[in-house]
Formats: sequence, C-alpha cells, structure tokens
Amino acid sequence: MSEAHNIKLVQDSFAAFSKGDIAALLDLLSDDVVWHGVYGGSADVPQAGERRGRAAVAEFFKLVAQNTEFARFEPQQFVATGDTVVTLGHYEGRVKTTGRSFDSDFAMVSAIKNGRIARFQEFTNSAAVNAAFAPVGAGV
Repeated sequence: MSEAHNIKLVQDSFAAFSKGDIAALLDLLSDDVVWHGVYGGSADVPQAGERRGRAAVAEFFKLVAQNTEFARFEPQQFVATGDTVVTLGHYEGRVKTTGRSFDSDFAMVSAIKNGRIARFQEFTNSAAVNAAFAPVGAGV
C-alpha cells in the first residue's frame, strides 16, 4: 500500500474512535493485531499493556470508555514511512474513578500489513497518566 493510503487508514481509525464507533475501528485491524496502550503505564492504568487480537483490543476500548473521559483528543500530524504511520497529537482526560486529570502530547505508531493495522504502540507522558489513575490517598 502507498504511504498516502496508510495515512488514510490510520486517520479513519482515529475518526472512528472520535465518533465512538469502535466496531468500525476494529474492522480496520488485522485479526492478529498486537496493541500496546500506554507504554510505561502502571498496574493502576487498566488500559496499559499489550493485547493480541481484535477481541482483546475491543476490551482495551471498553476499559478506556469505562475509566476515562476525554476533554480533548486531537491527532494533529500523521507521518508515514513505508508501512509505518506515526501520529503526533495531544489529549486531555479525566479518570472517572479518581477525578484526577492528565494532559499530554502523544505519539502513536501504527504498522500496516495487508491494508490493515497490524501493530499499535502508544507513547505518552506515562507519569501523568499513572498519577491520574493512582488510587485516591496514594500520596499523589
């Protein structure tokens, strides 16, 4: 696939997420997708860590919806080289269980294989995310 097509695929995935259309987003993934949300996320961050396969990624998005309200979610730049697309952006969210917020730039890396997203990695200010998810009274 061309780099322009790969960028469009990733843009479509972000658009589906922004609309809350997780089924459409999952349709853009390979069956054996490897998904790694919030590198450096602590055990308190339920959506952190690696998942494999569409069903596990669906669970990731369920956990995101259950635990986080986004005030901003803005993918701002898409850069492709071959079958890799890097998305640079910014988000702000509030953790529903603690009431604490996080605010961070992000880099999200998508690897494309056979016209689908086969690998995803999220890099963010994990210290800010970890602090927002830390149990209340944990000294944050």
